[in-house]
Amino acid sequence: MRLGLALGYWGRGPSPGHLELAQEAERLGYDSVWTSEAWGSDAFTPLTWIAAGTSRIRLGTAVAQMAARTPTATAMHALTLDHLSGGRMMLGLGLSGPQVVEGWYGRPFPASPLTATREYVEVIRQVLRREGPVELTGRFHSHPYAGEDATGLGKPLKPITHPLRAHLPLLLGAEGPKNIAQTTRIADGWLPLYWSPLRTDVYRASLTELGDGFLIAPLVRAQLCDDIAEGLLRVKAMLGFYIGGMGHSARNFHADLMARMGYEGQARHIQGLFAEGRREEAVLAVPDAFADEISLVGPRERIAERLESWRAGPVTDLLVTSPDRPTLRVLAELAL
Repeated sequence: MRLGLALGYWGRGPSPGHLELAQEAERLGYDSVWTSEAWGSDAFTPLTWIAAGTSRIRLGTAVAQMAARTPTATAMHALTLDHLSGGRMMLGLGLSGPQVVEGWYGRPFPASPLTATREYVEVIRQVLRREGPVELTGRFHSHPYAGEDATGLGKPLKPITHPLRAHLPLLLGAEGPKNIAQTTRIADGWLPLYWSPLRTDVYRASLTELGDGFLIAPLVRAQLCDDIAEGLLRVKAMLGFYIGGMGHSARNFHADLMARMGYEGQARHIQGLFAEGRREEAVLAVPDAFADEISLVGPRERIAERLESWRAGPVTDLLVTSPDRPTLRVLAELAL
């Protein structure tokens, strides 16, 4: 099981120390470093900055949002960074949800998310293979564009730049059972948002078609600390925001996932508190048990013991969301 460092996205401004953390992770033997985006900083620019300051560690987006760019624009980002980094790029994509797609990106959330994802991936694959001009007659992505308002002058094109790798790794951040199952067929890996080594049965039916080398790379909050309750509070703060605020009460994929993992009543309660503006209460309403089973929090001995359950399952890469060097160092000593 490899280790990765997941840096996430910026808050109010650039996150201090991210480059130094990535350099430390590289020195410790971590395999990868990942950035993401919501509705502020983008995923690719910080990753390019990190690429310039490192030499070996692989570079991934976990995740870049599909609604933010056309699939050809995303492919351009990926092939450019792959060249600049000497073949270290891994492209992680996510569909996001209606609240972000329509509220931030100002475009409709696809009526068929599975089809939209499949077409998006197919266009990127065609760009990277560069076997000919990109051509697809899709429901959501057509090349050339042939809508009612088209000029009819569109021409099939292939990238001017020759991609460094035709098979640049492409991973998807899928949450629904059908979306996860499709991911195993069309992508090189899967980026679970929540993974519990105690509840792998939640995903079993969706993971029946795993090919050789398929990556399963969950994000996990890790923190070396003596006070477990205090350490879990940060996990609960993240969960409270995603479950309560990252989506509408009628359609929130994160809350639905928590429900499938055995915490339906608690998920709906958190949503309700968050909708009423009672955010601190929403965070405190996240069950300690749920926060604990999807994270690695506590003293070194406790982390070492719990790490074994992560090793025992199908996880290939553990993407650690930890902002401190002592935690990164202890995980490297225990896992590498």
